[in-house]
Order: sequence, then C-alpha cells, then structure tokens
Amino acid sequence: MSADQDTLRQMAEMMAIGAPQAAALGFRLVSVEPSKGAIMVPWREDLAGDPDTGVIAGGVVTTLLDHVCGLSIMSRHGARTSTATLDLRIDYMRAAKPRAGVTAEAHCYKVTRTIAFVRAQAWDEDPADPIATAQAAFVLQGAPA
Repeated sequence: MSADQDTLRQMAEMMAIGAPQAAALGFRLVSVEPSKGAIMVPWREDLAGDPDTGVIAGGVVTTLLDHVCGLSIMSRHGARTSTATLDLRIDYMRAAKPRAGVTAEAHCYKVTRTIAFVRAQAWDEDPADPIATAQAAFVLQGAPA
C-alpha cells in the first residue's frame, strides 16, 4: 500500500467509525478508493425497527447512506473539505432481511466549486438486489468563493 493509499485508508477509518453516531451504530469501513467508499453496519437487536420482524430500522439505513456519501466525497477531496447534506433522496425498494446487516457503497461522480454529487446503494446480501438507492448533493463547506 502506498503512502497516499495508507493516508486515504486512515482518513476513511476515522470518518467511518470515528464520528460518535457512526460509532454508536457500529459502522465498519469496508473499502475506500478515490471518489468511492463502502461502509457496513452489522445487525444488532437494538438496531431493529420492529423487534418482532428483526429487520434493521430504516433510519439506520438512511444514516448509513448519508455517511457513506460523505465518505465518497472525502475520498475524492481529502480532509481539506467538510460537507453538509444539501439534498438526500432515498428510494426504498424493500425491507432488509431479518437479522441481516447492511452494506452501502457510494460514488462521488461530480464536483463543482461548491457542490458534490453522489449516488449510493444499500443491500443486505446481494448488491444486485438493493434495499435502497440514494441520490445526493452536498455543500462543500469552506469551498473557494
């Protein structure tokens, strides 16, 4: 692993698990490369939206998608820029499988001076059968005027 890849991985680890909300939910970094990243959240009983079904809560999936979108931006721009979610559209296609963790992957595909555009998806067992997809726009805070 090169020094640049090592630095990117360290920054991604801090973002994926260092934020208090991410740590509380048990997020784990899966992968990171320039403009892309993946994070997973293992199933836990306290994360189930309905204890009778054992399905992970939709709010956890939303948080995971928002967080992985930020990771993809960070992996493109590095720690130089912080972000704020401007718009996050999530299309839920189905519930996660009972007692299943969820993985999300995002790609930051376009950046202007002040906005980053990202696409993401979340799945439980098969990326070809997503739970949800997301389309998002993020303000790049501290962007040049």
